[in-house]
Amino acid sequence: MTSKRVIELFYDVVSPYSWLGFEVMCRYRHVWNIELKLRPAFLGGVMQGSGNKPPGMVPNKFLYMSKDLNRLAEYFDVPLQTPSDPFDVMFKKGSLTAMRFIAAVQEMEKGGDKQVEQVSRELWRRIWSEDKDITEPASLAEAAMKAGLSDSEIKEVFELSTSKEIKDKLTSTTQDALDHGAFGFPLMVCHVSGKPEMFFGSDRFELMAHCIGEKWLGPQPDKSAAKL
Repeated sequence: MTSKRVIELFYDVVSPYSWLGFEVMCRYRHVWNIELKLRPAFLGGVMQGSGNKPPGMVPNKFLYMSKDLNRLAEYFDVPLQTPSDPFDVMFKKGSLTAMRFIAAVQEMEKGGDKQVEQVSRELWRRIWSEDKDITEPASLAEAAMKAGLSDSEIKEVFELSTSKEIKDKLTSTTQDALDHGAFGFPLMVCHVSGKPEMFFGSDRFELMAHCIGEKWLGPQPDKSAAKL
């Protein structure tokens, strides 16, 4: 058995394409010989730091994105639905508080990343499936509760999420993404023979598999394997 390839996944729950990339990588973490490292970061910082513009700011891209997400939701089997007011969700409210909350969950968690995975998923579900808020404390608490955190853990996460330690951690992770050349999310960084290989978006998995010497079985590998 060769040593596991390390793949870092940089993401932000305000990004629907990040949700697709997140679910695929979580599905493949036990299919490919990889060690998946979740790297919650702040997309707003990456956009500003790279000088990029969100697709929603270009009218034709926004129209395409809405149709594209409907097709992708079915293909990836992820319950994506465009919020009633995506501009309010993505540009007015944003995700800074939510991503600090996730960073705090990750900082607290010992022995794995199951909680950060589940909290991230619940926050994505709130925005991109249920058209709910992720900025208010009650919203974050509800997501954390659904993810299985106890009341005492949620209270501790809230306290930690406003600390300088966590603010600096999220800033540092976002800078790491920029240092890899990020201009958006999801961003996968595969470490191959000591060299980082960057892949952007939720449509590069086949190429990434080729790069790390694995086989792409589609977005639902369990179903693909069952047909073989």
